[in-house]
Amino acid sequence: MPVDKPRNKDEFNNVASALSRQAEWQPNATAIHYPAETRFKRGQYTSCSYLELNELSDCYARGLREYGIEAGTRTALMLTPGLDFLAIFFAMFKAGVVPVLIDPGIGMKPLKQCLAEASPKVFIGVSKAQYARKVLGWAKGSCEQIITAGPKLGLGGINLKGLRKLGSRSSGEMLHVPDPQDMAAILFTSGSTGLPKGVVYRHRHFSAQVEMLKNAFDIQAGEVSLPTFPPFALFDPALGMTTVVPQMDPSRPAKANPELLVQAIDEFKVTNIFASPALLDTLSRYVIERGKRLESVTRVISAGAAVPIRTIRRMQKALYSDAEIHTPYGATECLPVSSISAGQLTPKIQDMSESGEGVCVGLPIEPNHVRIIKISDLAFNDFSETTEMPPGMPGEIVVSGPSCTDSYWKRDADTSMAKIGDANGTIWHRMGDAGIMDGTGRLWYCGRLSQRIETGQEVLFADQCEAVFNQHPDLLRSAVVGIGARGAQIPVLCIEVKGKLSAVDTERVHFDLLQLAQAFALTRSIRTVLFHPGFPVDIRHNSKINREELVQWATKKMQE
Repeated sequence: MPVDKPRNKDEFNNVASALSRQAEWQPNATAIHYPAETRFKRGQYTSCSYLELNELSDCYARGLREYGIEAGTRTALMLTPGLDFLAIFFAMFKAGVVPVLIDPGIGMKPLKQCLAEASPKVFIGVSKAQYARKVLGWAKGSCEQIITAGPKLGLGGINLKGLRKLGSRSSGEMLHVPDPQDMAAILFTSGSTGLPKGVVYRHRHFSAQVEMLKNAFDIQAGEVSLPTFPPFALFDPALGMTTVVPQMDPSRPAKANPELLVQAIDEFKVTNIFASPALLDTLSRYVIERGKRLESVTRVISAGAAVPIRTIRRMQKALYSDAEIHTPYGATECLPVSSISAGQLTPKIQDMSESGEGVCVGLPIEPNHVRIIKISDLAFNDFSETTEMPPGMPGEIVVSGPSCTDSYWKRDADTSMAKIGDANGTIWHRMGDAGIMDGTGRLWYCGRLSQRIETGQEVLFADQCEAVFNQHPDLLRSAVVGIGARGAQIPVLCIEVKGKLSAVDTERVHFDLLQLAQAFALTRSIRTVLFHPGFPVDIRHNSKINREELVQWATKKMQE
């Protein structure tokens, strides 16, 4: 084992230094298994060691500098998950280049707007993305240099082979030494409840996230991780885990082929899985139906939306009893905030959730501070202007902590609305969610504030109400939306059923749900049930229901 090189403590402000350390500590350990680049090798993988990954990223970093890309340059990154995605991402950090990450699944119009806002000077992407950039005018006013993964298609610039050639002109390690406050990246939100916003990440935010994730979930170097959400793969090398890139379309996790996922889990003895609730549902059903157990898996982390308890229980059956399932709560702007494990989801907590008291998302992850304040649609100049709600009372969730970001890129109004400063100089982030803090310090999620229903007599929160109805065996999921102007809204229950129901069964389900609504004070005002063919969901996780779109659909249905 090589001896650690002496390092300036400021180098640790750059998360890419973690990759260099792993290359020193475990040079021959596998850093990544990624799908073979041919359609004729379905299910086959190629591997790369930590030493090889680190050297490749150093080469790319030197190439970026040789190509004239200076530290601080905003650079759009649109590569498919795999070796080059990881190597280029860490190379950008090593060179001090600022990655701009945008989910390509958000749609062409929002994507163009995000790129216009970010104004990247450089565009690194696959051939398809470069062609779309040229034809659709992405970053037309700002993009000066392009780097293509694949054929250049006559669009100019250089490809990754050319970048490696530039990087090979010199040798040695590259590592930009930033100030913790320097901008490290711009990560755009999914825009599932509005237009995507660019979250400004500083180097200290990434460093804090790595440390918090490691401590919260007891992640150890040498583990093998299957991250089905590409951005989470970026944490794996920093945590010393081997990454297994799944063979799936990351923009459609619910459509992933569970057979290929299980094959990869078994082949590489995966210990850690990160998956959205939709993918976890697909994977757990496949495994249980075949009477199979995921023998190597010791930890499952699921986030992106509230995870149904029935999905968690089903996944538990596919694991050994000492394996743990964690469901952390957070957002692009602040991650992680809190977490709860399957073992902590007691029958009492499950009963409380199914009675409409909210989704328990556990205790705040240290050293975060979480408060519940009185709901307001106005901005606050100072935290002293807020009113903290007592335990058990719903309000708005606000968070402060080392991974809590402080601004949006070129969105001053949104920043003013979402961030609150206090007398100590601490920034509190408004999560945009309603929640409750119970007497034991556990946080309960109630729903998005923008999707709350105000009837004039009461305020209803979607996730609280939906938990009551989701118990029905014929329901895949439900969504409670408000029709009309806020303050005089009519609550409507939209449902998506499992399979196809006969006319008789449809009438029975309709009657059952109306009876269920009357059984709880929280849902007693819901007297309309609408059957929907398939809910619109977010692109990123295929899990968050687009209730804004459902409002438009339900409004038209009620007018028919």
